[in-house]
Amino acid sequence: MLLIVNLLSDQEPPEELFKLHNIADQDDGWIQIVNSMVQVVPIEEPLGPAVITLLLDDCPLPNKEAVLRLSRQFNLSGKNRVLRGKDPRRQRNICIVLGVLAEKLSGPSSVAVLTQGTLDFLISNLEEDVEPVVTLFSLIALEKFAQTSENKITIKRELKLAGDPLKRLESRLGSNDLIEAQVGFCAQWCLDNLFVVEGRKFSFETVNMTGINAMLNTRDVSEYLKISPDGLEARCDAYTFESVRCTYPVSDGAWYYEASLLSPGVMQIGWATKLSKFLNHEGYGIGDDEYSIAYDGCRELVWHNAKSTPVPSGRWVAGDTFGSLLDIDNAKVTFFLNGRLVASTELSFKNSSEYFVGASFMSFQQCRFNFGSRPFLFPPSDVDFKCFNDYAHLSDRDRVVLPRHLQLEALRNMSIKEDSCTICFDSKAVTTLKPCGHSGFCKNCTLQLIECPMCRGVIEHYIEEPP
Repeated sequence: MLLIVNLLSDQEPPEELFKLHNIADQDDGWIQIVNSMVQVVPIEEPLGPAVITLLLDDCPLPNKEAVLRLSRQFNLSGKNRVLRGKDPRRQRNICIVLGVLAEKLSGPSSVAVLTQGTLDFLISNLEEDVEPVVTLFSLIALEKFAQTSENKITIKRELKLAGDPLKRLESRLGSNDLIEAQVGFCAQWCLDNLFVVEGRKFSFETVNMTGINAMLNTRDVSEYLKISPDGLEARCDAYTFESVRCTYPVSDGAWYYEASLLSPGVMQIGWATKLSKFLNHEGYGIGDDEYSIAYDGCRELVWHNAKSTPVPSGRWVAGDTFGSLLDIDNAKVTFFLNGRLVASTELSFKNSSEYFVGASFMSFQQCRFNFGSRPFLFPPSDVDFKCFNDYAHLSDRDRVVLPRHLQLEALRNMSIKEDSCTICFDSKAVTTLKPCGHSGFCKNCTLQLIECPMCRGVIEHYIEEPP
């Protein structure tokens, strides 16, 4: 487990990782490493799934023959029920490995890996008598395979033959069992975005948004984060560090919100300004620049400007309620777990004019936010605070969380003005980058850039055109 801790800390990669990388250079060594992870990574270790993905992602890309050899060794089939219920750890870890391979080996190679036995295994894991954690990672693996269009058609056909099990799994949404609740979330997301069932309404058409005035901003989010139809729940199943801000900024007074943790892994939850950048592929999120601060209860750290401060006895577990109070007037940020104060620090980027709730998620992490649309579980009793929901307002358009394929269709059908920003296509392009001189960007998008998207030149400053 030392390797797990070091991999997900801010330390240099451990020596063991280089040794594993060298072993994986050969096909036999790669297969040996994968089989070892399948056997030994414990099901109760919250960082286990993330470590499997990180190790496989770092290892050399295997050839198709090695992957097929591994698949035969797994002996996968829906008809092979020898392991059903006896070794959920092995089943879960196999599903994680299959999901990683589906993403790394796109196109024809991904199609070759999705053999009938593999497909039978994954779909049979969606049945009632399967451990929920195995069902969860089978859903995620099917999602990864469906990134290849040929696989997507095949999976949709097999799901229909199996009686559309995702519709049954969707009913687990909101379950008191947190793994079951994650299964329900992923099933709903797949039904809305990938495996659309004829006659089923999209979730955004049926969700009750009454009383929700603040939510996670679907227009201010990195590319792979999943947002629930009511805009209050977020989940990452990508192998990148995905981030989001809320819809409503605050500029003075004291503000409080809560987040219910459905998973216990690496999340950085806190506060950010508009200047904070989401660099998901580089692993930078909330707390990793000078314009944000975040709490990470998995590693028991407070993050700011990519530097961490240890928090003794600050570990969170699934089911905990995380809370944070931002006192702008006194330049102070406080973090709570189940009402217990675990960390308090100075708001060091206090010269900013507006602050947003912000959060970043590592692979397979999920939480649900409460901005005041329902009673808080652990409201601070010693300070007069405000809640977002009492002051924010959402237009009808901003309340809708469209599935991604409908978002793309809306973009294709959208009439774009000639002076629109070439990044968001929404705001007016008013800035010119210096020294390269390229233009065509709005101010908000410019603040997110590190280098010019056209020439990759360094941005020293920008010039804003007069209105």
